[in-house]
Amino acid sequence: MPAPERIPSRSLTEPGLLTLLTEGTLTVLGQVGGASNAVLHCTVAYEGEERTCAYKPVAGEQPLWDFPDGTLAQREVAAYEISRATGWDLVPPTVLREGPYGPGMCQLWIDGPAADEEPPPLLALVEDEEPGDGWKAVGLADVGEGRTALLVHADDPRLRRLAVLDAVINNGDRKGGHLLPAPGGGLFGIDHGVTFNADDKLRTLLWGWAGEPLTEEARQVLERLAARLAPGSDLATRMAELITAAELEALRERVAGLVGSGVHPQPSGQWPPIPWPPV
Repeated sequence: MPAPERIPSRSLTEPGLLTLLTEGTLTVLGQVGGASNAVLHCTVAYEGEERTCAYKPVAGEQPLWDFPDGTLAQREVAAYEISRATGWDLVPPTVLREGPYGPGMCQLWIDGPAADEEPPPLLALVEDEEPGDGWKAVGLADVGEGRTALLVHADDPRLRRLAVLDAVINNGDRKGGHLLPAPGGGLFGIDHGVTFNADDKLRTLLWGWAGEPLTEEARQVLERLAARLAPGSDLATRMAELITAAELEALRERVAGLVGSGVHPQPSGQWPPIPWPPV
């Protein structure tokens, strides 16, 4: 499918974007290839405003042995709600709504950097045994013919925030293709259907800070998030609409664990730590 055409329009606030995504008319332009679940490229129009978006109908979700059927769209929205609560806004605006193929997730489409922008690489394979300056090691990767290379990711504060968010939401599938550079130096993470499991499922390419102290910013964000997830709070009530009671309690425990330890988590050893395929 060709890259989506940019649709010029005035800037909308986040509440305006949420209204557009929720109430607007969805027009399907095509299907995004290579995804394990149905992902439809659409336009959404409301009161003279139009944007491109991704629509993932629940009917197009493939069953998973470790997640209840028909819940991936809700988990995508839950990831957005937690990202929004951190103030980091690492997940594009995402809503649940009815669409041409039934209920599903609708998410703002993120345009790539402008033609005159060349964002620095976020992931790389290097022949050296240690990462160079500005990089963090993930582990050795098989590159064929019996050879290995060191997989590294950028020592980038945006990625570090995303690594914390992934630990909070228990992301089981943080691949390289789920990292979207945006115009103006922004960065978003997408594809959060396999999140919030009550069991430890963290699989990510962002292990470079494992065992290292959290930044002071991250500690403060997590402390505020813990308070906002208290029973009876607005955020807890919203999350209870999207994930199970056991998953909500596990979410609170993960946040409390991060605050208590003060460090980035390490692989548990009970689950493959890196998703496959990694991109």
